[in-house]
Amino acid sequence: MSRIASHLADLQLQIEKTCSKRRIFKHNVQLVAVSKRHPADSIREAYAAGHRDFGENQVQEAVEKISNLSDLEINWHMIGAIQSRKCKDIAHYFDWVQSVDRLKVAKKLNQHRTPDQAPLNVLIQVNLFDESQKAGVNVTECKKLAHDITQLPRLRLRGLMALPPKQSAPQLQFAQFEHIYQLYHELQAEYPQLDTLSMGMSGDFEQAILAGSSMVRLGTAIFGGRE
Repeated sequence: MSRIASHLADLQLQIEKTCSKRRIFKHNVQLVAVSKRHPADSIREAYAAGHRDFGENQVQEAVEKISNLSDLEINWHMIGAIQSRKCKDIAHYFDWVQSVDRLKVAKKLNQHRTPDQAPLNVLIQVNLFDESQKAGVNVTECKKLAHDITQLPRLRLRGLMALPPKQSAPQLQFAQFEHIYQLYHELQAEYPQLDTLSMGMSGDFEQAILAGSSMVRLGTAIFGGRE
């Protein structure tokens, strides 16, 4: 078994064990392998181990990898900040966009998603802790944006994505994730089709799962340090 395959197997076991401890959201948690700044060969190695979902932050880097790996049936997730001028490429190449935080971007993604493609899966990026250096919307903006996205026919609103402040104490990690889950739960009551809450990274994914995450984004834990 390769190094990356071994890491993936260990993480899937950890995810399953953590899922068994929580009282809500009784379903499997999806793992997105964050492959930014890792070579295409590493993605191939993870793919050979059975992994299919990969996340990229930079559009130019991602498009090059997607082209090089076009022989593989990969689900590509855009997880980085979105520039309006990059929306055409994002709409064309990606299966998921996890970082939608304004209507202008949503409209451009909808405009450039072609009729022969399946609707683009989108998550609204939320910023519930007033971090000025991070993208994302607050509660009021989120609810308005959710309504607006559901009116765009080439997009499929799936849920929320969050990147809360880093915390080292598990109880503080959990409290932040629980706060995000409450917003997701409120939205889901209004939009029953929502099925994805993407939160949790290599340093805090267990607490995210316990709080209700259905998708975690792990990079270093799979591929090791980035160049």
